[in-house]
Amino acid sequence: MKNRIFILLIIAAVIAGAVVSCQGLMAVADIGAQIAGATGAIDQSTADAISVSARALGSAAEEITPEQEYFIGRAVAANILTNYRIWNGSPALTAYLNRICAAITINSPRPDVYNGYHVAILDSNDINAFATSGGHIFVTRGLINAAKSEDALAGVIAHELAHIQLQHSIKAIRTSRITQALMITGVSAAGAAGMNVSELTDVFKESVSEIVSTLVNNGYSQAQEFEADNTAMSLLASAGYSPSGLVDMLRELSSVQTASSGFGRTHPTPAQRISNAERSVGNYRVTDTRSYRQTRFASTR
Repeated sequence: MKNRIFILLIIAAVIAGAVVSCQGLMAVADIGAQIAGATGAIDQSTADAISVSARALGSAAEEITPEQEYFIGRAVAANILTNYRIWNGSPALTAYLNRICAAITINSPRPDVYNGYHVAILDSNDINAFATSGGHIFVTRGLINAAKSEDALAGVIAHELAHIQLQHSIKAIRTSRITQALMITGVSAAGAAGMNVSELTDVFKESVSEIVSTLVNNGYSQAQEFEADNTAMSLLASAGYSPSGLVDMLRELSSVQTASSGFGRTHPTPAQRISNAERSVGNYRVTDTRSYRQTRFASTR
């Protein structure tokens, strides 16, 4: 009975951690462990293990700094580049994509990140694109070739920028870190009590690595993809691009992509995304200036 009551107290402390500071959460759990140990509700080794878990939970809930975002993103980029090569066949095309990116970001709510935004072309006929929290955006040659206008290309870049600015990968990592910290409580009392700070840090690093792999291979949730599309249209409108450029790109993807590769493997179907985007695209009143950009776009073909 005592153990059951104490477990309920710990669960309450964890829930309280959602509304108090990291230090507050650790203090609540530490005090609870000390009281329980002193009253004999649990043995001392279990109390020590709970204190270790409390510190892990506190660490998991800490805000990730812009510098950490960058270095996590750089690790993601390195992961991507184990499967793809950077294509340097046209420096002019790479510069063109970066100018589009700059036009969007400078007019966005988050115009800069720790080391800036950078677009690179992947030497692949797959139709795909990736973004990391470090501001790296990778677009395949296959996707570039599928675009029929600058606004369509801008739609792709805006979608990836939206993932960065909405911190989708960072939010997933935060969730994983807290989940992993909670899992430590399942370690035996002696085992958890014997884990030092370095070992706990390694646990979180491994968790982040697994999340990075999952994001690259499996993609974000459908809700996050829809959120990125909606945010992308707002970013496009703010930069003077037509938000319908994203819809144009999605229509093009619906005719060329397969479910087993590229965007098809990691995103909702184009039909689903088009349906979602069309519900919002009418909210933006932007003068259609696409014809002014067509000559510039055609010169990149």
